[in-house]
Formats: sequence, C-alpha cells, structure tokens
Amino acid sequence: MTGPRVEIPPNFAAFADRGEDWATWLDRLPRLVRDVLSEWRLVVEGTAIHGDCALVIPVATTEGEPAVLKIGWPHEEADHEHLALRHWNGDGAVRLLRADPHRYALLLERANADVDLTTVPIREACETIAAFYPRLHQQAPPQLRLLSAHAARWSRELLAMPQSAPVPRRYVEQAASLSRSFATDAATDGRLIHTDLHYFNVLAAGREPWLVIDPKPLSGDPSYEIAPLLSNRWEEAVSSGDRRRAIRDRFHMVIDAAGFDEDRARDWVVVRMLVNVKWSLDKLAELGIGYDAMPADVVGWISDCITITKAVQD
Repeated sequence: MTGPRVEIPPNFAAFADRGEDWATWLDRLPRLVRDVLSEWRLVVEGTAIHGDCALVIPVATTEGEPAVLKIGWPHEEADHEHLALRHWNGDGAVRLLRADPHRYALLLERANADVDLTTVPIREACETIAAFYPRLHQQAPPQLRLLSAHAARWSRELLAMPQSAPVPRRYVEQAASLSRSFATDAATDGRLIHTDLHYFNVLAAGREPWLVIDPKPLSGDPSYEIAPLLSNRWEEAVSSGDRRRAIRDRFHMVIDAAGFDEDRARDWVVVRMLVNVKWSLDKLAELGIGYDAMPADVVGWISDCITITKAVQD
C-alpha cells in the first residue's frame, strides 16, 4: 500500500544542482516523506514549503493536533537541532513532538509561517529577540559541538586566505586574532546558543505571541548571537540613507536589551562577518570562479559584511 503523497516544491527540487549528494537525497526524498508520514500516522493538511535546507509539511497528529513535519538535508548544522528543541521543551521555542535524528525528521508544534518578526518595527523585533536570550541560553547539553573549536579553526583558515582576496587584510587579521583569543577563553563555551536567531526564525504562534524555530545549536557564548540581526532586513538599513548608523543602532538596541558586554559582542560580530566572507570565497573557489569574475550578488554580500564590520567599530 502506498502512503500519503506530498508534492516536492519545484524550487526545492532544483537544489539537485548543488551536487551529487543533494541530487541523490532529493531523489529519495518523496519516499522518505511517505515513509515518515505513514509510520507516524500523520495527516497532511497543506502544501509543503521549504527553506534553504529543509522541507516543511503542515500535518495533524492522530489526536488532531496541528503540527509540521520537517525533513532536513543531512548536514552538520542540523545534527543537533532536536537536542536543542528537546532541551528548551517549548520554553520560547516550538515544541518538539517527535524526532528521528537518523532521518533528520522532526515533528514540531505548528506556528504561523506567514507571520514573522519582519512584520514589526525593527526596534520591537530586536527587543523581542533579546528577550528570548535568557530563556534559550541554558546550560548546554554535553553532546553539542563547541564554539571554541570553531573559533580555533576559523583563526587558522582566515590567516590562510590569499593576500589577493577582495577584502581589507587588516580585517582578516583582526578576525583571526579575535578568533584565536576566543578559542582559549573559557567563556566561549557552555551555554546553549541558537546561532541563527534572526527575524525570519521567530514566528507568530498561539501558545505565546512569538516562538523561535530552526536552531543550529552550539555550546557557546550568548554574545555570539547578535550578528544575524545586523545582516538581515538589510533593505531597511539601506533605505535609511545611512547604513552604518542603522547597523550601529540595531547593535546597541540588542546589547542594551540583552545586557551583553559591548566589546565582546562587537568582537564576535567582526569574527562572524569575516567568516561569512571566507565561506563565500571558498564556495567560489570550489566552483572554479576567480576573484575577477565574482557574481554581483557575491560582491554585494561581501561588501555588506565589510560594512557591518566597519559599522560596529565606528
């Protein structure tokens, strides 16, 4: 007997062009979806949506509870999502109802995917996210990877970037030095951090006005969290007429509301922006694209990262 069928969105299916591993996984995805829906006795209640690495299907449980089935592309950042959600147990985040980590399948409390924190003014959005920090930044489960290990690796990798890379070398060296310091700082590890907590990852809900989704958890430093709030809703910073001031305003809104140490938060922003640049250049290298042939969107993203790096240090 065949199980319930779900249409894979064409834009998600198109991710097969990312490589052989993606193509193989996407080819198997319809069967995986049918298997999980059948095994967990879920009723499909709407059209599947997707992000950059996961398919999300609105469903109902056998008890009629509205939920979503999330099936993700197997990758390191998604390995421990279920651990973070189980640890939070619905305190500020969507509840985890069931998980199969081996298949990257999660059954989650349903929130309103059509309403996120981009729908409210930027100050309210920043302060709403800052208010979540104390609830989410609990003692980290021992299974989580350590932020300090990432920092140690970033320090080496940043210094290994070519001198010809299209980014001011002083920022590369600054970020490498900061990463090296964080790698040996005891305060870099220990708290459960989301690492990707921005406006799109906070949804309107019924149980609380807003709930957090989609953690990419680490055992880390709460001050690490701020950078995504500066790089998202970028069009608003641009339209303000003074991008650097808009970014500084956001930065101070968050650290004031969260009570973070300003210098430590600033240093993590610098590290994260330069690591973003490194990742973008690494992807170009994998595709065999030289610096003189960078796509316009990559040029723009690198420029934005440098703008943020400058803004928080003005």
